Amino acid sequence: MAISLSVVLLLGIVLVVLIRGGSLKGGPAVVAVLFGFFLASTGIAPSISRFMDSIAQTINQISF
Repeated sequence: MAISLSVVLLLGIVLVVLIRGGSLKGGPAVVAVLFGFFLASTGIAPSISRFMDSIAQTINQISF
């Protein structure tokens, strides 16, 4: 849950920065948000979640 919330917060910040910087207009941003919202309710959502968890675990295992 903490990883999911962190990813959502990070992506939200990136989205705001892109909109304010002019790289992304409001309309496409709304479409991207809605796409993510509806994608989360499909059957592929658990696979995406497992993939993101495995990436987070891999990054966590890398020692600096």
